[in-house]
Amino acid sequence: MQEATTRFATENGQKYLTQLCKHFAHKIDVAQTGDRGELMFSCGTGFLEADADGLHIRVRSPDDANLADTKSVVEDHLLRFAFRENTGPLQWQATG
Repeated sequence: MQEATTRFATENGQKYLTQLCKHFAHKIDVAQTGDRGELMFSCGTGFLEADADGLHIRVRSPDDANLADTKSVVEDHLLRFAFRENTGPLQWQATG
C-alpha cells in the first residue's frame, strides 16, 4: 500500500470535512464521526481529520497510479469548496 499526507491550514477544517463527506456520500461509501471522515473511492481511501487549525488528510491506495488519483480527487474537491481561501496546491508527503 502507498500512502501520502497533507495538511490544509484553515479555521474551517470541520466545515470542509463535513462538506466533502456529504458531497461524496452521494457517489461512494463515506463514514463520518465528529471530526473524522473516511472516503472509500475505488482508487483508494481518504482519511480526514479536522481540528481548530485545519484539515489533516491521509490517502492510501494499492499503487502509485491509484494514489495519484486519490490525492487528485480529494484535493480538487477541497480546493473547489475552499475557493475563498486563495490557497495553492496542497503539498503532499509520502509516508512509510
